[in-house]
Amino acid sequence: MSPIAPTLQSFFTDRLAQQRRVSPRTIASYRDSLKLLLGFAQQRTGKTPSALDWDDLDTETITAFLKHVETERHNTARTRNLRLTAIRSLFTYAALRHPEHAALIQQVLAIPAKRFDKQLVAFLTATEIDALLDAPNRTRWEGRRDRALLLVATQTGLRLSELTDLDCGDVSIGAGANIRCLGKGRKHRAVPLTSTTHAVLRVWLTERAGQPNHPLFPTRTGRRLSSDAVQRLVREHAITAAQRCPSIRAAALHPHVLRHSCAMTLLQAGVDTAVIALWLGHADIRSTNVYLHADMAIKQRALDLTTPTTTPPGRYRPNDPLHTPLERL
Repeated sequence: MSPIAPTLQSFFTDRLAQQRRVSPRTIASYRDSLKLLLGFAQQRTGKTPSALDWDDLDTETITAFLKHVETERHNTARTRNLRLTAIRSLFTYAALRHPEHAALIQQVLAIPAKRFDKQLVAFLTATEIDALLDAPNRTRWEGRRDRALLLVATQTGLRLSELTDLDCGDVSIGAGANIRCLGKGRKHRAVPLTSTTHAVLRVWLTERAGQPNHPLFPTRTGRRLSSDAVQRLVREHAITAAQRCPSIRAAALHPHVLRHSCAMTLLQAGVDTAVIALWLGHADIRSTNVYLHADMAIKQRALDLTTPTTTPPGRYRPNDPLHTPLERL
């Protein structure tokens, strides 16, 4: 067994699970990143993952892997940086256990993250949201489930993982109706429900008839919906909604757009960004500022408050040279 195996195992069991107590989602993300790296190293070196040594994971291999992630797997620079974060975390832990590889480890840790252009966030207008919510076929059980799920997503702004992790017991019906979830950084938060969402969830919970620990939005067999399943149903209903509302771009509509739509709805209603940050579970209010950049209505109101210039339009033309000495008289 190579020196990597025990270090890799203790990295997950001791470092992440016990010492840092990271969330299961973070562990799953790191696991997937390192599995991809080991698979890439196996193809590159011809060695099985259990036979790899630290010398097989040098800067050249790591750099080639990051390039492979972007060019062959067609991942974005943001995803590439997430893979690098997992690798850095492992190598930082390995530095304590393998001082004999200190030089190699420091070289890997020096690999920089890649900068990328930050696009304006995509979101749905109120008309587009209504069209999407009307898309599911409510004569079918799946359609009623999907409409409840889409309504919760657009009104609460839950992340996809938070949405799929919801249990029936996480919904409080009655006075002060709200949904509770466990978000990033193990932070619990409760999001209030509008009267419309409250009414739909009340009916859905009655039809669902699940125990408090049962998934709120299950499959036909009672299992929890996967992230891929939610992405597919959002895409399918977006295609249907686009027939009624052509401005919806179904190919670009994914579950996170519903989270953006919730934030933009709150912002356009005049809700303070600090409250929106709490609503969405942002650790830093600067994460919420991206919605200020995307809202042209706010920028238009700021423009309307400015005093228009009185300079007449036209191109500047200097006076004729003959006028200069005349003006000095």
